[in-house]
Amino acid sequence: MAKAERPLSPHLQIYRWYLTMALSIAHRVTGSAMAIGLLLFTWWLLALASGPEAFATVQSVMRSWLGLLVLFGYTFVLFFHMGNGVRHLVWDVGYGFDPRTAYHSGVAVLIFAGVMTVVTWLIVGSAG
Repeated sequence: MAKAERPLSPHLQIYRWYLTMALSIAHRVTGSAMAIGLLLFTWWLLALASGPEAFATVQSVMRSWLGLLVLFGYTFVLFFHMGNGVRHLVWDVGYGFDPRTAYHSGVAVLIFAGVMTVVTWLIVGSAG
């Protein structure tokens, strides 16, 4: 069988990275991260239903420095995915496609996710 002579698509190293491109990829990655986070939530619910010893184990893992780091990151992932999802809904209606608006809405998503993550953890920390 003869090898087809087709043009090859350029690799990602050839393209110049734009914020909108990175946020599009990050949106897909955060969707996967949320699915993994649901496994952690399921573990927590199963431990809650299993009794005090199992729940205490999960709570000790979640309250460790690594557990808190994972929960902090998961909080950012949730807010980023939500903000970027709203951005995509606006695009679905037909607004915000010009490069300047797309860039500014991307920056707004990052600011929203960062601020809401910090605010959430300040509220959680103050509640004890």
